[in-house]
Amino acid sequence: MQKLQRLNLSSKVLLQKLHKQAHFGGEMSALRIDRNNLRINSSPIIICSNNIKAYSIADRAIVSSLARIYLDRVIKMILQWNIGEVTITRILEIELKVAYYKKYPFMQEAHPEALAEIPWLSPNFVTDDGELIISIHALLVQTPKLNLLVDTCVGNDKARAITGNEALHTEFLKDLEAAGCSREKIDAVVCTHLHVDHVGWNTMKVGDNWTPTFPNARYLIGRIEYDYWSQSDADDQIPVMLDSVTPIFEAGLADLVDFNHVISPEIRLIPTTGHTPGHVSVVIESRGEKALITGDSMHHPCQIARPHWTVSFDEDGDAAQQCRNTLLANIADTDTLVIGTHFASPTAGKVISDGEAYKLIF
Repeated sequence: MQKLQRLNLSSKVLLQKLHKQAHFGGEMSALRIDRNNLRINSSPIIICSNNIKAYSIADRAIVSSLARIYLDRVIKMILQWNIGEVTITRILEIELKVAYYKKYPFMQEAHPEALAEIPWLSPNFVTDDGELIISIHALLVQTPKLNLLVDTCVGNDKARAITGNEALHTEFLKDLEAAGCSREKIDAVVCTHLHVDHVGWNTMKVGDNWTPTFPNARYLIGRIEYDYWSQSDADDQIPVMLDSVTPIFEAGLADLVDFNHVISPEIRLIPTTGHTPGHVSVVIESRGEKALITGDSMHHPCQIARPHWTVSFDEDGDAAQQCRNTLLANIADTDTLVIGTHFASPTAGKVISDGEAYKLIF
C-alpha cells in the first residue's frame, strides 16, 4: 500500500465533498458504495475517526468498525431525491444479507444460480455468494407544507425474529433529525401495511410503556389492513399489534383510510394488494415529475427481472404476483422514479423493458 496522505477534514466538509460528487434533483446518486471500499468517483477514501480524518489511498482499504458506523451515517444522509417540490430522504435502520436456505427460503426461486443469471443485480443487491441484500429503512417525504414518514422499520427495544430475537438499539431518531426533521415535526405517518418491519417506530419505549414516537402526527393505516390483522391470531403478529399499533389507537392518533386516500396535493395512496390484503404503495407527483414508493409489492430488485418470484410470507402469492405484473407494466419505460422500500443502496431507479421482463437502471 502506498503512503497515506493525511487530509484533515471536519465532518461538515467531508459531507459537503460527498454531496458534491452525488447528483440530486431527481437524478440517481453517482456515488457507488461498497462498505469495504468507499470511492468518490475514482478516488478511494477511508474514514478513520469520529473527528473525521480522511486518507487518500491507492490500494483497497478495509474500513475499520468505527469507520463503518460513520459510513452508515454518511450513506443515510446522501440518499435523497427531489420530485418537483418534494424531497424524499432515506432513513436507514439496518441492512441484512439473506442467504438461501432451501428448507425455509425467503424467496423460493431466488437461489444463487438463478440470481447469477441477472447480472445487473451485482454488486448492489446481491453478494458474491448469492445472498440477497435487504434494506430496512423509512422514507421521509417533505412537501412545502407536510413532513410525512413512510413505514417505520423495526424500532428499538423490540425483540423480533427478523433481528434474531434480539432488540435493536439504533440511532434512527438521531438520523431522522440529522436529515432535517425531528420526530416532533412529523405531521403524518403512513404504514404501507402492518408487518413487523413497517410499524416498529410507530412507538418507543418510555419507562415500561409504549408511547407514540411521533406525538404530533396522524398515523394513516389502511382500513382493510387493520381489520385483517386486528383479528389475526398469528403468533408473530400479535406482539406487533400490541406494542406498535394498539398504542397509536389508544392515543387517538390513528386514522383508518381507504385504498386511494389522498394525503396532500402531491401524495396519494394506491392499492397494491397480495402481500397483505390491505397493502398500499405511495405515489408522489409534483411539477410533472413522479415517484413510486413500492412498499412490499416488491421486496427485492430481482422481482423486477422475475415478477413471478414471490416471498414465502405473502398472504396471497398469486395476487401479489398479479399486482407486481400490473405495476411494472404501468411504470416501465416511463420517467417514474421507483423507490424500493427494501432495496439496498442506491435504493431508487427507473424500470425499463428488458426482453420479456424488466430491469432497474440507476
